[in-house]
Amino acid sequence: MLIVDAHLDIAMNAIEWNRDFRKPVFEIREREKGMTDKPDRAKGTVSLPELRKGNIGLIVATQLARYVAPDSILTGYNSPEIAWGITQAQLAWYNAMEDLDEMTQIADFEALTKHLDLWNDENIANETKPVGYILSLEGADSLVNLSYLEKAYAYGLRACGPAHYGPGRYAPGTTMAGGLTKMGRELVQEMDKLNMILDVTHLTDEGFTEALDLFKGNVWASHHNCRALVDYQRQLTDEQIKILIDRGAVIGGVLDAWMLVPNWTRGKDTPQERGVTLNKLIDNYDHICQIAGNANHIAIGSDLDGCFGTEQTPTDLETIADLQKLHGLLSKRGYSATDIENVFHGNWLRFLMKAWSN
Repeated sequence: MLIVDAHLDIAMNAIEWNRDFRKPVFEIREREKGMTDKPDRAKGTVSLPELRKGNIGLIVATQLARYVAPDSILTGYNSPEIAWGITQAQLAWYNAMEDLDEMTQIADFEALTKHLDLWNDENIANETKPVGYILSLEGADSLVNLSYLEKAYAYGLRACGPAHYGPGRYAPGTTMAGGLTKMGRELVQEMDKLNMILDVTHLTDEGFTEALDLFKGNVWASHHNCRALVDYQRQLTDEQIKILIDRGAVIGGVLDAWMLVPNWTRGKDTPQERGVTLNKLIDNYDHICQIAGNANHIAIGSDLDGCFGTEQTPTDLETIADLQKLHGLLSKRGYSATDIENVFHGNWLRFLMKAWSN
């Protein structure tokens, strides 16, 4: 069954991890053996061949480059202009993949329907199909000023999350408190004018409320789980879930282990010891469905290879192609065939068709 995955930092990995995503996952791992500069070396789960193997024909692919102050403990770049340059390198990688027919950008209704026709054609082998990508900006720090949002929209940016981790020029993010900055409020209003999608992922509680009060357009949570199951600010509260449901949003379940089990210690805990399986993701789906009364607001936003690898993924997932295992697991948990189709692609596609049919 076709899968839409609404969050992959694939270009960041290509540019900053120096990963050739045209290669098989296991070849990428082999090349990284012995590297110690990042904790997920030789443990990646994503590549273009694995996406095709898993029938993952459409992804939301990010640009990501954070500005950091001189005293910050976070990694990032020393000016917004440098961060913008990094996002342009990431864009250049996507463009190179398009030139090679490895990927194709999806930025409007017509391109989406054409791409779905291709991926639904069983007479064409997946190995020959380009992976579709919708461009999203995770954290807005790299937008030097508001005019850069329009530059980005012109090259295909269709979604944006104002915040990421720590302090932000437009909004504080994960680990922080407080609402949008003045520039952040202007950003959200300009996004509304452009009919862009607001991604609430990584916003603080105050930022979430303020952004949704200002923004009247289409909202999603690309990669989020439930605070009721893992009590941390990065997760959605039940009240936030209710608000998103009322706004017609879709919530993409994320597969980083620390968001699936409580009190995870990075670098110490292992998925095997903590019993992290794909069923932990379904626990989050169940919780959202109980609030919604249906399965129309849950989907996949895996965030696989988002600065973590198999050291922080479910034990029953070796590569991203194993997302297909969710079919049997969801069925065992009582989800209908229609529900499973909605989780795999139907909810995201319905959302996009509505957003782009204006």
